[in-house]
Amino acid sequence: MIIPTIPTPEEVLDKGFRRAKKAANKVRSSNIPRQQKSKKTEEARIKTACQVIEESFNMILERVPKIEELHMFYQDYIDVVVGVDELKKSLGALNWAVELLSKFENQYVFKVRRSSPQDASKVRREAFGRIASVVYRIEDELNFLDFAKSKLRNMPTIDFDATTAVIAGFPNVGKSTLLRHITTAEPKVADYPFTTTGIQIGHYERRWQSYQIIDTPGLLDRPVKDMNEIELNAMVALEHLADVILFIFDASETSGYPLESQFRLFEEIKHIFKTPIVCIFNKMDLVERVKYLDEYINKVEDPLLITAAEGTGISEIMDKLEEFNNEKKRRSRTDV
Repeated sequence: MIIPTIPTPEEVLDKGFRRAKKAANKVRSSNIPRQQKSKKTEEARIKTACQVIEESFNMILERVPKIEELHMFYQDYIDVVVGVDELKKSLGALNWAVELLSKFENQYVFKVRRSSPQDASKVRREAFGRIASVVYRIEDELNFLDFAKSKLRNMPTIDFDATTAVIAGFPNVGKSTLLRHITTAEPKVADYPFTTTGIQIGHYERRWQSYQIIDTPGLLDRPVKDMNEIELNAMVALEHLADVILFIFDASETSGYPLESQFRLFEEIKHIFKTPIVCIFNKMDLVERVKYLDEYINKVEDPLLITAAEGTGISEIMDKLEEFNNEKKRRSRTDV
């Protein structure tokens, strides 16, 4: 979501009043009869100040996409990161200011025309005072929009036509490593939790079909209401983008999370999203096939056993995604 540069109240007023002064100088150097110049000058200053400030706010309103017209993923993403209601409130404040400035322009231009040449400057000063008051009234909203601009600067660009697999699982189970091996993406990989603090996207093509793999921040086994912003971003991706979920288990438990907890999270995701899930047991090079591990492997359908760090098992995952995509196309043709 692209939000343009947000000015401070001082910057908006400085721009408006400087342009107003230039407009006044232009009137003073014109051939208007001398007895009319003072009133025409003040009229030009009021008109120009109002219009320049209105244009500044309208430019912001025009460039920010209508939230209701965005894909639900983006609507929820914005809500998680900055809050949709707060964003709408701030944009509404700009609309309010534009409407009020337009009224001031008409009101004070009329006052200047009705005033004596001696009183015209007094009317203009009153107008400028009210203009400044309106702009400062929305200072908090301008500050919020500037905050939203910085927070939403790196909002991911999604290909909604590609077959999309969303990788999910606990932190540090190998999600980013898997993304790096399947696609050309270069996510940050490290041996500590929450390396991925936002949504990472990779793409590849296979047999003329586009695939999009999304690496989400690590989820923890806790209720949605207790999740932080990082985890909620993952939930938004799972809800709105996943054609299929790649759920990664750390078979070695070296991430610090026991398989029991990982399986509980898997069951929760399976229950919430009703989306096809491919279960992947990673870090198989670090474990021996012991009885307790086999118990978990046998609980899921068609599990894939891989070692993502070495690239072992990656081709099987891509084969699985191709099978899923072919089945999806068959179902689509049948539905038609």
